[in-house]
Amino acid sequence: MKKVLCIFLFVIFNLNADVYDLRAVNISKKIDCYIGDFNPPTKENKGFVSNVCTVDIGESIVVIEAGPTYIFAKELNKLIRNKYRKKVSHIIVTNFHDDRYTGASYYKEKNIPIIVHKTIIQELKENQDKFTRIPRITSKEEYLKSEIVEADIFTDDKYVIKGKNLNIEILKLSKASNSVSDIAVYVPSENFIFTGNIVFNGRMIKYAKYSNIDEWIKALKKLEKMNIKYVLGGHGKEFDANSYKPTLEYLKILKTDVSKAYEDEVQRDDIYKYVDDTKFSYYNHYKQIAPGNAKQYYDFLEWE
Repeated sequence: MKKVLCIFLFVIFNLNADVYDLRAVNISKKIDCYIGDFNPPTKENKGFVSNVCTVDIGESIVVIEAGPTYIFAKELNKLIRNKYRKKVSHIIVTNFHDDRYTGASYYKEKNIPIIVHKTIIQELKENQDKFTRIPRITSKEEYLKSEIVEADIFTDDKYVIKGKNLNIEILKLSKASNSVSDIAVYVPSENFIFTGNIVFNGRMIKYAKYSNIDEWIKALKKLEKMNIKYVLGGHGKEFDANSYKPTLEYLKILKTDVSKAYEDEVQRDDIYKYVDDTKFSYYNHYKQIAPGNAKQYYDFLEWE
């Protein structure tokens, strides 16, 4: 009898236990952020690898990034209700990646507007395989109701959410950075900007198939001119005014070194030998990602 009771209590406990360990980092009186793991999606992090933030605009809360699963968004919203006693009025997703987007299915169910850049439609269409990662490292219960849903508001250069106490500006800092759909979320009154994958800290910068190095550098230089006190990237725990600088410096080195080697007719397989980026070796997954970045940019030059 005791054994049956223990099993029953264990099942009940696990049914009610949170899947994600969400701990807020307070940026300002109006902004809390939750820092994702520095690794790719694993069974341990269950896809929570990108930073997520909440902004109190007065009458409601705006969430930045939907997160990797329906249950992630559900658990975050439970925390929001307990802390603020306010509803979530908007969800902003800063690019098409699964670790940021799939949790939007929760907000869709609750009829909360999902805001994205208009280019996300094409990127989602072309990258269905991107959404096979998290189902592989979560259980059926953990991934339940997680799916790609259509957004509600499609921004272009700028979109403003007006709140009782403050406004949020959704900005397109350049045509592309890590992805074409990358957007930043600026809260002027809090001197804070969430940059998504325009800024990387903690893990190696990724130059991917949708990346554009010139436009990425352009976005970072525009960010530099804004002179904002709190700058939080999509990955990493740094949020000081200088947190964008390593990404900018790395991209400049990547562009300069690969371009020179390409002009000197260095072969693709040898290109990384000519990139002097060892000062960034402290980043997580540097050895795995950096050589591929050089080859990816080489391919861009080859087809330019």
